[in-house]
Amino acid sequence: MIHAEHPFADLPEDRDPVRRFRGRLANPVTIITSGDRARRTGLTVSSLFVAGGELGRLHAVVGPNSDLWDVAAETGRFVVHVCRVEDTGLAEVFAGFRPSPGGLFATTGTTQSKWGPLIDELPDRMFCSLESRVESGNTGVFVGVTDDVELSDIEDPLVHFRGTYRALAPRLQR
Repeated sequence: MIHAEHPFADLPEDRDPVRRFRGRLANPVTIITSGDRARRTGLTVSSLFVAGGELGRLHAVVGPNSDLWDVAAETGRFVVHVCRVEDTGLAEVFAGFRPSPGGLFATTGTTQSKWGPLIDELPDRMFCSLESRVESGNTGVFVGVTDDVELSDIEDPLVHFRGTYRALAPRLQR
């Protein structure tokens, strides 16, 4: 029998209120990659923010048990890719929600850069040098200094809201 809800999800009264609050904030969906051809990895990350300034900085919540945590620390660099609505399947692969026989990068084209793998189909990117990372319980925060940025005319960014990927609502006519 197929259930309407996830069979392993915690009951509402057992769910972490901080995570539930965070889920009520619409966040961008990104894929962060790092590494070289010998060891490369990526992870879908929605909890992040960018601070402008002479040296822009990106702060991203990344689990310290993830491969990305270790690989970015080893290389000192990473790439943040902005996902669009049509990239939902790719975001699910890098989040571990969808299988990808052959590994994370098997279903997408990549080009290697000194910051890590570039996902060819995601043209909006920020290239960062890892400035610091702080572990706090079962979460951690990367802080990256912006080295470079590549932008396109993205119109339909993918957002994460209340546990699902969504498109932004169409603009209201005034």
